[in-house]
Amino acid sequence: MTTPTKVRGGKKYVEAVRRFDRQHQHSPGEAVDLVKSLAPARFDETIEMAVRLGVDPRKADQIVRGTVALPAGTGKAVRVAVFADGAAAAAAREAGADVVGGDELAERVQQGFLDFDVAIATPDLMRSQVGKLGRVLGPRGLMPNPKTGTVTDEVGKAVTEFKGGRVEYRTDRYGNIHVPIGKARFARRDLLTNLRAAVDELARAKPAAAKGRYFVGITLSSTMGPGVKVDPNRMKSIDEELGEAS
Repeated sequence: MTTPTKVRGGKKYVEAVRRFDRQHQHSPGEAVDLVKSLAPARFDETIEMAVRLGVDPRKADQIVRGTVALPAGTGKAVRVAVFADGAAAAAAREAGADVVGGDELAERVQQGFLDFDVAIATPDLMRSQVGKLGRVLGPRGLMPNPKTGTVTDEVGKAVTEFKGGRVEYRTDRYGNIHVPIGKARFARRDLLTNLRAAVDELARAKPAAAKGRYFVGITLSSTMGPGVKVDPNRMKSIDEELGEAS
């Protein structure tokens, strides 16, 4: 006789886990419906996609990193800081940046100011000021990088994109990537649209050096809810699922 696996967590989490088979791989639409129904918190939980990729992140040519624009947005107010001077600074302010500055902003960050979610810098200030902030911004995932579009002369455009739903992604030390795809309050169609955009972007970003199976596993979960597995082989059916959701 096998002993049932003990589920750890709060009462609502345990109840949610017992409502479905955690090992079953669902279609994208089924997974979205299930995750929305299992979100136990009273606040509007974030729904996140976690992907295990068949890459070796210890090798530089297999690190997967970039940004993806979520068509339905993230549902979160994003605070953007921009390191820029002159006309670029004016463009950033016009686009809605929350904090804009040059040397003085770099000094504030050096002293501990980190009240922002995304940092954008013009190339000149990246070289002269922001590059020195690596020890402060790097560990928090806030360091601007050309690969993510956060080092650019078009700061106004970048601010608009990140405010509108562009998010960064990067493989962790185990080859996993986490991407928020919206909020529990989002309509099914919006979550599926964002999910498709995120998966399509990761497929596009597949390193040439990666061999064998690329999408090893996909899981959706809400902030406080359990993970629901998605069948990677059924991701191509997402267009049909979107049709069903219309």
